Amino acid sequence: MAAAIVASARLDLTIRPAARGKSMVVEDTGHPSGASASDQKLRILSAVVRAPVALGAAWMGGWYFATLLAVATLLMAQEVARLLYAAPGIAVRPRDAAGLAVAGLAAIVLATAGLPGAALAAGGAALAFALAVRSWNGRSMTPALIAYSYLVLPLVALIWLRNDPELGRAAIFWLLATVWAIDICAYFSSRFIGRPKLAPSISPKKTWAGLVGGMAGAAAIGVITSLWIGAGSPALLALIGIGMTVLEQAGDFFESALKRRAGVKDSGTLIPGHGGILDRVDGLVAVAAGAALLALLHNATHPGAGVLIWP
Repeated sequence: MAAAIVASARLDLTIRPAARGKSMVVEDTGHPSGASASDQKLRILSAVVRAPVALGAAWMGGWYFATLLAVATLLMAQEVARLLYAAPGIAVRPRDAAGLAVAGLAAIVLATAGLPGAALAAGGAALAFALAVRSWNGRSMTPALIAYSYLVLPLVALIWLRNDPELGRAAIFWLLATVWAIDICAYFSSRFIGRPKLAPSISPKKTWAGLVGGMAGAAAIGVITSLWIGAGSPALLALIGIGMTVLEQAGDFFESALKRRAGVKDSGTLIPGHGGILDRVDGLVAVAAGAALLALLHNATHPGAGVLIWP
């Protein structure tokens, strides 16, 4: 999951003098916060350093891949707890993040051992316990319901897809490449084409041009992947990629909504000035769950083929 920590732009609010007789205005320039060359270099360098590690773990699979996901889980658990459990006058308790981390790690171990059903059951049991505790204390159960689902389901999905002995590696590489292509193409499309905004009240950076650019990038990855594995229809896998673009954007919007609810600009401080791990993998969370659901419906026996080989 940490593989999808890519360089995505943040909002740069620049104060500029308004015309005579008008007040100062705040303008969204569309560039990363700070917009300095050093910020851009840090963003690119961090992606360059992490990408080979992530791709290597995905290539090796098994416990190498599980270890990468375990590290991501420990970081994500803290950020998810911060976004969902914190509220005015209510601080995040260490046990909230600890419960999420334990559930995620247990799911990783069981799924890697070839027991995805048991992994989901363990996550469900942890969720049930968290709900019971919150109910006993008179606290809302909705945050726990969202938090455990948001963390556990994508982890099990990624490992289940990777564990396919025939096309698991190709499925994960397609999934990661699709998310990266969506982010990169959407960023440059928004930067060079710009407005109109897609959903300014939720995520001011997103534009319709970015959505179309992301779809084009995902479609191209679908065609390339189909030709690489030498099976299935390139056109149909391109259409699947376009559908994944919608999911990826929905994942970004959902995480943005969580941050607005929590009153924070970033999910964490993984990269100083550039946000947390959830800010980097919000789209991957949604795409991984969507791809696993598609595989479950299409070919549960061979999930790799379930997402890659059409018809």
